[in-house]
Amino acid sequence: MSQLFIHPYLDEDVSILVATLLRARGFQATTTVEASNLAATDDDQLAYAANGEMALLTHNRADFERLASRYIQEGKSHFGIIIAVRRSPQEILRRLLEILNDVTADEFRDQVRYI
Repeated sequence: MSQLFIHPYLDEDVSILVATLLRARGFQATTTVEASNLAATDDDQLAYAANGEMALLTHNRADFERLASRYIQEGKSHFGIIIAVRRSPQEILRRLLEILNDVTADEFRDQVRYI
């Protein structure tokens, strides 16, 4: 199914305030707490996001760059990975909104972006 807006899935190291701020602006967002995925492996987090057609938002650059590479090598697809430098939730939101307002979910498929 095709969707217009990117649906971020925040892994457990991203503040849940980011999800609250996104929802206040009309975007969907899901956290690992809501998905009952606390302490799941990075591989499981990305698989969950991919199965739910969500883009994964994380601070964990090294592991998710490696997983993105592995997905390409294995011919697997995901709905995007957004790697954020640790900043305030408001600054992460500001940077995230630049992507959400400029890129459709379909365009974001299999991309890795840094904010």
